[in-house]
Amino acid sequence: MSSAYLLLSHGSRDRRPEIAMQQLASLVCQQLSSEHLVGIAALEMSPQPLHEQIQQFAKSAFGDCPQSQNENRLKIVPLFLLPGVHVMTDIPAEVALAQQAAGQDMIIELQPYLGSHPNLEKLLAKQIAAIKAEAWILLAHGSRRPGSQKSVEAMAASLGAVTAYWAGPPSLESRVKELVTAGYREIAILPYFLFAGGITDAIATSIEELKLQFSAVNFQLAQPLGASAELAELIWDLTQR
Repeated sequence: MSSAYLLLSHGSRDRRPEIAMQQLASLVCQQLSSEHLVGIAALEMSPQPLHEQIQQFAKSAFGDCPQSQNENRLKIVPLFLLPGVHVMTDIPAEVALAQQAAGQDMIIELQPYLGSHPNLEKLLAKQIAAIKAEAWILLAHGSRRPGSQKSVEAMAASLGAVTAYWAGPPSLESRVKELVTAGYREIAILPYFLFAGGITDAIATSIEELKLQFSAVNFQLAQPLGASAELAELIWDLTQR
């Protein structure tokens, strides 16, 4: 059986996430023997729809002449942190289109999304341990899909943090106001995002504005997860499930 792996991100007009994805793919490659291939794809902000990206990568991974039936296996790992509409609806639909086009020449397997890995919390805990603060806010993107934020709420509770969402309530500002009212003067924000990009820039700007509004409070901003060997190990583990 010949296997290949496609790491799937949301996609961005900002070049930084794509560069980080390439770095992460390289790190995942280090987990593999030479005959395996790792590629990257984006759900949005790409010239091609995802199902066409999948087909193109499969052609580069397995060649134009497929092996006998079901000997080519492509595993797709969604590097998404919440089980929102993209993870639960959009991506499976695109994968189904790609499988339909491939027929019996290839098996396409959709692996669990990154945010479902139980050890992801340990990476966040390391970031929290490195910064001294009285209170922590875990700031996630948010999703319109009902119930999709339960995992974030559970993770925040386990980490001793409160949640805020960039694209919905409770907002970062409202959470900061609650903590300041409760008497906290050392507040740290942990962005629950994969990579630096436009949103993390906007978060940094928001924190500068909060510093002006709450001058007696010391704010600290942690970094997003980023491309690391530890994250690559979690991704590799997801490909084996």
